[in-house]
Amino acid sequence: MAARWTDGVSRALTGRAWSVGLVVATVLTIALTIWLSVERYDQREAEQRRQDILAAGRQSALNFTSLDYRHYDRDSANVLEDATGDFKKQFAAQTGQLTRLVAENKSVSEGQVLEAGIVRSDEHSARVLVVADSKVTNTAAPEGETRTYRLQLDLVHRGGRWLTSDVEFVG
Repeated sequence: MAARWTDGVSRALTGRAWSVGLVVATVLTIALTIWLSVERYDQREAEQRRQDILAAGRQSALNFTSLDYRHYDRDSANVLEDATGDFKKQFAAQTGQLTRLVAENKSVSEGQVLEAGIVRSDEHSARVLVVADSKVTNTAAPEGETRTYRLQLDLVHRGGRWLTSDVEFVG
């Protein structure tokens, strides 16, 4: 009788251990699935932010290196549309003078972005280096000449967009 009792207890404990083990395994599997899903979402979000930063940096550099005296108002407006802060204020303040200078020299600059890379970034700011060529024609170079620019652009995320807050020419 004692043997049957211990067999029953042993089977009950074994069944209970399996149940507990199954619950623990299920909880661990759910936790791992949630963790992996969150990690994947974070990776996608970071990659999308990276692509958005590069696209904004490329477009800003293209706008900055593509200016035509025949429609300088539109071209300078494109630069200002993607600008913010001190850079926007400085560029806007110089627009009148630049309009006259570009018109007098009949300057046409056709930019092309060759390379762009992110130096640093977070959710709110980024620094992008851009290499761009620009074919420039004007009264001094009517056949045109190619100029290569290396630009450092500081970007900030405002209103769901990446805007240029500073542009520097670098070596």
